[in-house]
Amino acid sequence: MASRIHLPILDDRPKDKCGVIGVWGDPDAVRLVYLGLYAQQHRGQESAGIAVSNGIDLENYAGMGLVPEVFTPREIERLERARQVPEGERAATATGGAIGHNRYSTTGGSKSCNAQPLLETTVDGPVAIGHNGNLVNGEAWRRVFAEQGRLFHTTSDTEVIVHLLASPEQRATPDPLAATLRKLQGAFSLVVLFPDRIEAARDPWGWRPLVLGKLPGGRDCVASETVALDVMGAEFVREVEPGEIVTLSDAGVESRHFAPPAERLAMCVFEHVYFASPASSVFGQSVQLARENLGAALAKEAPVQADFVMPMPDSGRSAANGYARASGLPYREGIVPNRYVGRTFIKPTQQERRAAVRLKLNVVAEIVSGQRVVVVDDSIVRGTTTREKMKQIRDAGAKEIHLRISCPPIRHPCHFGVDFATRDQLIAHERTVEDIRRFLGVDSLAFLSQEGMLSVMRHESGSYCTACFSGDYRIDVEHPVADEVVAKNQIPMFPEAAGQA
Repeated sequence: MASRIHLPILDDRPKDKCGVIGVWGDPDAVRLVYLGLYAQQHRGQESAGIAVSNGIDLENYAGMGLVPEVFTPREIERLERARQVPEGERAATATGGAIGHNRYSTTGGSKSCNAQPLLETTVDGPVAIGHNGNLVNGEAWRRVFAEQGRLFHTTSDTEVIVHLLASPEQRATPDPLAATLRKLQGAFSLVVLFPDRIEAARDPWGWRPLVLGKLPGGRDCVASETVALDVMGAEFVREVEPGEIVTLSDAGVESRHFAPPAERLAMCVFEHVYFASPASSVFGQSVQLARENLGAALAKEAPVQADFVMPMPDSGRSAANGYARASGLPYREGIVPNRYVGRTFIKPTQQERRAAVRLKLNVVAEIVSGQRVVVVDDSIVRGTTTREKMKQIRDAGAKEIHLRISCPPIRHPCHFGVDFATRDQLIAHERTVEDIRRFLGVDSLAFLSQEGMLSVMRHESGSYCTACFSGDYRIDVEHPVADEVVAKNQIPMFPEAAGQA
């Protein structure tokens, strides 16, 4: 095993997948969706979009950037006007609603054409889709449609869903959306906007969170996380179940299943480790408390003699609190994040890249100098910026640096919506903890074990996806299926769904 590791200096934080939201029937649907997107900004900082229905037609606006950058007051007002029904037609239409989407690209790349919700017009009318997740067989279906002469306007796997929904095979079934979803392999939590309703669906494995809420006045809404419901003033009702489609319309909330839940669910444990907001409850469990418990478990597994515990802001703060409490060591804030620094992109020179890392996090030398410090962070992906941060702490005079990570080493690619999709991106792939320790330049390094991580989760340990740590994939990611045999429903996409229409 080589002890020297050479990787480029990059912003190596895991990239949040996406966030979706939908509101039906509320006169302030556009502004509520805007607030919900703001609350879920952590789930996608690359692009944002809102699509609206006035009960007759759809319109959308999406662009690159953060929510307040994309949606100026002028754009919000334009979308609100688009929700207004012409006089004389109001009595014959549904009340309408809106869906929204925050995006970070995991499939399709960072391009403005991929900003969601995607709005397309089929023979049955307009439809807009927002997708959180990643389709393992998206590219296979794209090839099938391309061979049929279908045109694609984006490079996103989400557009495959539109083509499936509009295809004659699905349109000929009693429930085209359910038939479409049975053709998909992988992770998807969807909001689908039609002129007269919102359909929200979650894959049978339950990879990504999706929750149902009730707004004041009885209006219905759906979101990726409960923090969005809180910001909108909505009451949490329940989670959308794996394999379920929930319809929001003027008739209220209706439910049906396109497939039974998988025998082994695959709730993404990384939602609790890093992705979700600490203010949310995900998979029925408080994210804040879960992270504190991860830190406490880490303290039991990897204790060390030190002067104090400090977090790597901001994502390591909850786990550091738990570590400090369980270890009995003092908790101190030795690193101050710069709130005015935007996203760090690759800079043209190595000096500028390093300066960008240092600009985002400032070490307080008066606190760390001469001290033995335990630094707690949630994860290490590529390791390059972590090494730069450790060097900052060392340069500030730390006597010893003991790095503790509140999840296991990430050794395998994720095929379900996280951006570390290739093994060569992962510092822990085929490297020992000692190799990584030397590369990072710390005195000791310890990761929480998979058993320790799962021990603090609410559900049975086999219900969580741990593929990025263990390599245990719930489905065959090497041989995605999308062909004419499947299109004719001769092979069910979900093993547990055999015999379903």
